[in-house]
Amino acid sequence: MSTTDYAVRPAPQAVRPVPQVIAHEVIKPRQTKRWLDWILTTDHKRIGIMYLVTTFVFFMLGGVEALLMRSQLAVPNNSLVTAEHYNELLTLHGTTMIFLFVVPVMAGFGNYFVPLMIGARDMAFPRLNALSYWLLLLGGIVFYATLFYHPPEAGWWSYPPLSSIQFSPSGGQDAWIFLIHLTGISSLLGAINFYATIVNMRAPGMSWGRLPLFVWTVLVYAILLIIALPVVAAAVTMLLTDRHFGTHFFDPTSHGSPVLWQHLFWFFGHPEVYIMILPGFGIISEVIPVFSRKPIFGYKAIAAATVAIAFLATLVWAHHMFVSPVPIVVLGFFMLSSFLIGIPTGVKIFNWIATLWRGSIVMSTALYFAVGFIAVFTIGGITGIFLATFPVDWQLNDTYFVVAHFHYVLMGGAVFSIFAGIYYWYPKITGRLMNETVGKASFWLMFIGFNMAFFVQHALGLSGMPRRIYTYQPGLGWSTYNLISTIGSFIFALGILVTIYNVARSLKVGALAGPDPWKGNTLEWFTTSPPPVNNFDAIPRVRSVEPMRDIRRQIERQTGVTQKTGGSEQFARV
Repeated sequence: MSTTDYAVRPAPQAVRPVPQVIAHEVIKPRQTKRWLDWILTTDHKRIGIMYLVTTFVFFMLGGVEALLMRSQLAVPNNSLVTAEHYNELLTLHGTTMIFLFVVPVMAGFGNYFVPLMIGARDMAFPRLNALSYWLLLLGGIVFYATLFYHPPEAGWWSYPPLSSIQFSPSGGQDAWIFLIHLTGISSLLGAINFYATIVNMRAPGMSWGRLPLFVWTVLVYAILLIIALPVVAAAVTMLLTDRHFGTHFFDPTSHGSPVLWQHLFWFFGHPEVYIMILPGFGIISEVIPVFSRKPIFGYKAIAAATVAIAFLATLVWAHHMFVSPVPIVVLGFFMLSSFLIGIPTGVKIFNWIATLWRGSIVMSTALYFAVGFIAVFTIGGITGIFLATFPVDWQLNDTYFVVAHFHYVLMGGAVFSIFAGIYYWYPKITGRLMNETVGKASFWLMFIGFNMAFFVQHALGLSGMPRRIYTYQPGLGWSTYNLISTIGSFIFALGILVTIYNVARSLKVGALAGPDPWKGNTLEWFTTSPPPVNNFDAIPRVRSVEPMRDIRRQIERQTGVTQKTGGSEQFARV
């Protein structure tokens, strides 16, 4: 047989292993103390957590001050605190709640969730973001350092001449001015950062018509801060120079005018009300559709209403002022502007109710707080219409009716929305779920206590009890109402403590949440819980206002596994 009868085959090639790089010595990263990592961080998530924790510490301080005031007013002729100390408590409480709690706590939620919700890796200016937090903390420390010498006592509005050097000679009033400057710069830097982040760093496909509603409210919140903060900064600077440098901006004996302070302060102060509440609206707009298992009703109407509220909020400051003759046409303009602002607010409320209507309701604690928010804020909005009517306001201004209205709008509106956000986003921040039974107990204590504390104050105002008094005589018909209000405030405080206990306990023993426990609608639920430093390994393309629903539909098509609900849930059809 010849060799041509055999096919010539090539010799088999030897399989060569893929070369690998093996490190025989690994240098450990430099160890740092954990607290130092938090101090030096520029991660928006850690900064958001520091905002939330710090502002809740101030919230507790402000709450203790409120309980002391309510204890003083519980019975007639009480001597628990003196008139001077009551004025100090009033100033500390109001300033703390507005400048150290409600406004910055919304910045805390915004810092943590805005980049996640728009698909960004971080805020636009991380170092500026860190600076805004430390300025807030410094302002709070400066303000509360006055407890060791003489706290301010001119009220959180600090009207001249009460806040002038003649009537407030202590350094406490100067510390209040310093607080406004520091927290104002903090909020202004944060607002610029929010605006730049939202405008420039959205995920692919996230057009303005697909922006989450919470992000819409934070954007408008930032714009209002940029408009309003320079005005109050100018006002407190003028007050400072009046006190120490011989100017007379607010001194009527030298051709100044205390009314100028009121115009400047309330041009800031009334938009500030909506600065405080608009992000709360955004939280409610995220919570309700998730636990109704329905898309939000009227997305475009809610977004447009947010912008309309911001525009009208800058036009209605003058209904706080009755100290100078004003032409009836001007009064009518401000009254109508105040009425008009109720229209976009009503649009939001009806859209939230329509979203709940015939939804597959998941009875979660977050939804309890959201629905409680709608109830108390509606009451505050209705009484706001009364106070916008000048003939009524002339009678009720500087009575406890205004105190009740103010707290229904801000204490009820802001706090209930904040607690809805805490229960909704706690799993994303910590990776654990809070106890729902404890959470619902907290809600009912807060809801019952809040309405006990503040609903009766409408009756106190209608019966003539003025604001800013520290005691009263028996026989005026105010004793029972004040006692009910005081008991309610302590029940409300107990409900807050129950949530704080729930937060602390769940950090250790809460059930593991997973990345998407609620089957949410927005991109923060696309990443792990808690999110990694870089937020996302891959950012999905956004194709609708509910990108997570789109992702779950795609998973269903590819795997056949249903993704509609979060497992064993309790539904209630309404």
